[in-house]
Amino acid sequence: MSIKVIVAGFKGRMGSTAVDMVKGDADLELAGLLDPFAPEKEIDGIPVFNKKEDLVGFDAQVWVDFTMPKVAYENTRFALENGFAPVVGTTGFTPEQISELIELSRQQKVGGLIAPNFAIGAILLMEFAAKAAKYFPDLEIIELHHDKKKDAPSGTAVKTAELIQKVRAPKKQGAPDEEETLTGARGAEFDGFRIHSVRLPGLIAHQEVIFGAEGQGLTLRHDSYDRVSFMSGVNLGIKEVVKREELVYGLEELL
Repeated sequence: MSIKVIVAGFKGRMGSTAVDMVKGDADLELAGLLDPFAPEKEIDGIPVFNKKEDLVGFDAQVWVDFTMPKVAYENTRFALENGFAPVVGTTGFTPEQISELIELSRQQKVGGLIAPNFAIGAILLMEFAAKAAKYFPDLEIIELHHDKKKDAPSGTAVKTAELIQKVRAPKKQGAPDEEETLTGARGAEFDGFRIHSVRLPGLIAHQEVIFGAEGQGLTLRHDSYDRVSFMSGVNLGIKEVVKREELVYGLEELL
């Protein structure tokens, strides 16, 4: 029996790629589409909705969300409250919001996933970076994305930093008397190390974690050259959340 899927934000680049992935998998069924500005009422027989409230009581198991940071939290709450297991690729959630959504999912006994990155290679980069940080506590994160991305730093960079923070001994990097002659030149500080965000046309999603030590250096990098790189993770997420009764943060929790 196929899993019925709603795609919110289906007009966007990630949302439209997700639609194609769902259509191409015999185990999944595209049941509904949501976009506040969509003029269509249906596309290829699939109903199109402008308001999430119109989906109350709708027959679907999973809510895939590639919308915008300002609406993703409310969308995810709505999905959980209405029995749709959310698979969310939109970033910009606060730690407090994630905690609230996890608690709500437990109450509702509905699975879900919020993933800063759905690319398997990016998940491995995070894992490798956390392992390296035990031995190389001096590091900086550089994330590079397309110029339409609204949040900075990226959710992937923040998640990477949080994983590193768990294993890295607290340490403030740089010269004690370091001074920025141009505000922001050293990037954002996180637990004593720095995160830098690059936004340029032509990029998709890229991240480096650069480690330095006496006489040596180590650079870990992942590149997504096409949005299709995220779809294996979205597919995995859809098929896993229906088996669970609690939302998780990070695709690595399902691997």
